Amino acid sequence: MHPKRKKRLYLIVLMVAGIGIGIGLALNAFNDNLMFFYSPSEVVAGEAPAGHPIRVGGLVTTGSVKRQENGLTVRFDVTDNAESVTVEYTGILPDLFREGQGIVARGKLDTDGVFVAEEVLAKHDENYMPPEVADSLKTAHQEGVGGTTQGDTTQ
Repeated sequence: MHPKRKKRLYLIVLMVAGIGIGIGLALNAFNDNLMFFYSPSEVVAGEAPAGHPIRVGGLVTTGSVKRQENGLTVRFDVTDNAESVTVEYTGILPDLFREGQGIVARGKLDTDGVFVAEEVLAKHDENYMPPEVADSLKTAHQEGVGGTTQGDTTQ
């Protein structure tokens, strides 16, 4: 093999290796920043990973909002009308946050099954519900595992 061809071959091998390493690093960074949405039913079933950043959404259960003594920490339950998950959030809640409201919380599930939220997002107006929350409520309703919805007194 000519020295010129040998140099070209080495250059091509180095370029392919460099591109491969670059793609590997990009995929690794993407995987670390990937955040999945889980409904309360999926969290209770153990499908959500503990200690990994996820999103949980549903309706804030009526009567579940409890403020702790420090004034900034709030505990409340989020439901998809089938199961409930306790959420703990330290900070100022959005103005639109209230019981019976659709929310999405971003954070991590601790070992006790409590979702520790870093951010809580509330819906925009009376007609809007986050798509993930609407889908999880619809799925729970179709499976027939939901209880009564707000304002519905019949079973």
